Amino acid sequence: MEMGWAGKHIEALVRGEAVEFRPTGGSMRGRINSGQLCCVVPVDATALQVGDIVLCRVHAKEYLHLIKAIDGRLFQIGNNRGSINGWIDAKSIYGKCVSVQD
Repeated sequence: MEMGWAGKHIEALVRGEAVEFRPTGGSMRGRINSGQLCCVVPVDATALQVGDIVLCRVHAKEYLHLIKAIDGRLFQIGNNRGSINGWIDAKSIYGKCVSVQD
């Protein structure tokens, strides 16, 4: 599978390691501003809730975006500006953002 910007972080999360990185862009403005330091940890999908910020892959693209809805075992992913990326299952969610700092 082709790896994008988050490939090395996803590999670390799959190994059970926490990661820190500074994502860029404005799609999560208000929750994560461009360049802020984010800490993402491996997560059990059964513990995820609407509003959690997750590192995930939707339609072969990697995102640090919000869980907008949960329907059984499916998670709807979107940004903080009102856009929806799509629905994914738990195996496409690699970690949960637990802190954001400057």
